[in-house]
Amino acid sequence: MKKFDVAGKGQVSEHNQKILDGLKSALGFVPNTYAFMAHSQNALGEYLQYDRGKISLSKKETEIISLVTSQVNNCRYCLSAHSQLAKATGFTDEQILNIRKGKVVSDPKLEVLAQFCCEMVKNRGVVRQEMIDKFYEAGYTDENLVDAVMVISRTVFTNFINNVTQIPVDFKPEAPVIDGECCCGRQ
Repeated sequence: MKKFDVAGKGQVSEHNQKILDGLKSALGFVPNTYAFMAHSQNALGEYLQYDRGKISLSKKETEIISLVTSQVNNCRYCLSAHSQLAKATGFTDEQILNIRKGKVVSDPKLEVLAQFCCEMVKNRGVVRQEMIDKFYEAGYTDENLVDAVMVISRTVFTNFINNVTQIPVDFKPEAPVIDGECCCGRQ
């Protein structure tokens, strides 16, 4: 069985090493996912540029989308990382667990966003008309829809890398496993 390792110093291009050094300076460590991406000459830089692009959604909305997407894709690494990021936006541990279940009881608009994105990820982009109507009735716009799909796509990218490689989770504490159903009814 192939064992995947994160890239260390001397194992990546000079360009990627500069990016990793910048991440370490900014974050205090290099997340394992980014270190693994550095095996590619271009993926790390391209991903970070895509991930840091401006969008019309708030940081809370972005973290809801990332948490729901990671839950549907059962990505332990991203659930742990985005749980920490969601806490930084003001969500509590209980709220984060509820978001992962598709329930944002404190805000009906955010709950619609969670359910909309859950359905979109679960069904690979196919969303029932009823859910689309709820999304727009909640106050979201065409721009928000495009940006939500963008957040989903960048989250799916890291979900897939982590699920394929099973790179060790370096965000602590690790996100707990949810007993029962998640936002989309998966076990």
